Amino acid sequence: MKIIGIIPARYASTRFPGKPLTEINGKSMIRRVFEQASKASSLNKVVVATDDERIYNHVTDFGGFAVYTSSNHQTGTDRCAEVIEKTNGEFNAVINIQGDEPYINPEQINQVAELFNDSNTQLGTLIKQLKDESELKSNTVIKVVKNNKNEALYFSRNIIPFIRNLNNSIPLINQFTYYKHIGIYGYRTDVLTKITLLNQSDLELAESLEQLRWLENGYKIKLAETTYDSHSVDIPDDIKKFEGHS
Repeated sequence: MKIIGIIPARYASTRFPGKPLTEINGKSMIRRVFEQASKASSLNKVVVATDDERIYNHVTDFGGFAVYTSSNHQTGTDRCAEVIEKTNGEFNAVINIQGDEPYINPEQINQVAELFNDSNTQLGTLIKQLKDESELKSNTVIKVVKNNKNEALYFSRNIIPFIRNLNNSIPLINQFTYYKHIGIYGYRTDVLTKITLLNQSDLELAESLEQLRWLENGYKIKLAETTYDSHSVDIPDDIKKFEGHS
């Protein structure tokens, strides 16, 4: 099994232009992500997929690998698929690593990669048990429900499942085992090619979650539970939470 880790990175961002090149504790964010991903023992190669010359040159300057991709891609999944088209069948699976998580734990990458030891795994991702009620109620934290085979049934920005017989004397977080989605994806390469050809689905458009397109078209998403959280940079102020991190 040969697995490639791909870090989609674009310069243009509505809320934070140039985000991949912003400095965090002495190194650019994209360099920190690349170096963390390179520590994952499951990956045979790590590349940055970008449409921007500044990012491409920066990555190659620090000794990393970068690939130019189209500026027309709507999602990181589409960008990963273009990279795979250029590898001539060299890899069996792809891990799509978020380019805005500078201190991603390599073990999270390994967990997703391990899902592909099962030949039936088409797609994979991570979940983490929710223990904070404010996170549970936040529509920016994606919730997921699963079946007894650890496959995703549905993802939502709302609280799922709905508790019909709610006990108002007990915190909601204690009335069910809730999970949140950790935004790292794995794809078997042949499946990746197929899902990028799918039209956007009604569920995807309603929730603005691309993984619902895959579920709506009958693909299965295998889940692994992690104890590690994910911390991303969405706006410039988010950098402050990494101050002092080595």
